[in-house]
Amino acid sequence: MKRLTLMLACTAITSALISTPTLAQTTGQPAETGRANAPDQKPSFENQTRAPQPATMPKISTEVFADDLPHLWAMEFLPDGRMLVTAKQGAMHIISQEGDAGPAIAGVPEVAFGGQGGLLDVALAPDYATSGMIFFSFSEPREDGNGTSVASAKLVADDNGGGKLEDVSVIFRQTPSYDGRSHFGSRLTFGPNNELYVTVGERSDRQPRVQAQELGSGLGKVFRIDTSGKALPDNPFINTDGAQPEIWSLGHRNMQSATLDAQGRLWTVEHGPRGGDELNRPEAGKNYGWPEVTYGVEYNGNAVGSGITEKAETEQPVYYWDPVIGPSGMAFYDGDAIPEWKNAFLVGGLVSQGVVVLHMNGDKVAYEERVPLNARIRDVKVGPDGAVYAVTEQRGGGKSTIIKLTKA
Repeated sequence: MKRLTLMLACTAITSALISTPTLAQTTGQPAETGRANAPDQKPSFENQTRAPQPATMPKISTEVFADDLPHLWAMEFLPDGRMLVTAKQGAMHIISQEGDAGPAIAGVPEVAFGGQGGLLDVALAPDYATSGMIFFSFSEPREDGNGTSVASAKLVADDNGGGKLEDVSVIFRQTPSYDGRSHFGSRLTFGPNNELYVTVGERSDRQPRVQAQELGSGLGKVFRIDTSGKALPDNPFINTDGAQPEIWSLGHRNMQSATLDAQGRLWTVEHGPRGGDELNRPEAGKNYGWPEVTYGVEYNGNAVGSGITEKAETEQPVYYWDPVIGPSGMAFYDGDAIPEWKNAFLVGGLVSQGVVVLHMNGDKVAYEERVPLNARIRDVKVGPDGAVYAVTEQRGGGKSTIIKLTKA
């Protein structure tokens, strides 16, 4: 593994990674100093955006843990310290503790690869150590278009670093389908009682995105299901006529980040339009506003809808970014190897090209720290060694790298 020291103004990690974005590294000042896309929009409370940087920011060393990988989307640690990764084009691989990728795992179903579609997230079943079961999300090709689906399977590894999936079953399908290439979501997170949270997108285009506000549609929602794909009996809309019973919360745009905090509560980060990426703690039955209420503007610079950022019937984001970070992948840091990050959220930044560290004070953001990594970060995980692992990607495809972050 190749070690490089990152002093928060690092040089290129590999020749394939692009230059570091410019960040202000001044204690007490926000990391983001760029002009907002919607400068007239104001936060609803202190530190809802551009929170200050913390007084103490650790020096971080990076090393390339694994490289020359296919275009990855997600990773998950297996109990023995190896990684299971998903490649967007439709393959899974096991990566050894030494960083070597095994052959493609057999039995992965066909995915609708293209645009933002493909093989997406993967999560181990809570009883994986005894069952060998995994769950994964993917954009599924359908007769009437495509959509985000969740499948379960048993992972059977072989002696050559590969393996196969057995008993593959699609347990849940986001409906309605839509013939598009954008905003599939999707992250999978198991709650403390084996409930599975599934985040999805609202399919981006103006015609379908309004369905994020409709309980009869599965677009722009967080779902809460059991391991067979069924709605849990205490879901908020289980007895609401016309509602999809799997819905947990609504009014979301495109959620590609999700994790649990120390209390076992779900947190998500979703892509905003031009500005307006949001950190939320989705709660049962609550409406998070999109596309009626949002920060940021349309990609063409026009207001989104009537341009409002608050409404009595919708929730305010815990935090938002303008300009965007392009969030993908998220982890809660409960390790000891980087004590300054204890109990912080780590968010991958596709646009900000690094890891965003959110230091919390209760359920609010107290400080925002950024670790530039010179690359689009697709996923972030905390390893069993307490190190942080980040998956890079190149826009439009290309090879991925897994970077290991430790305290210098």
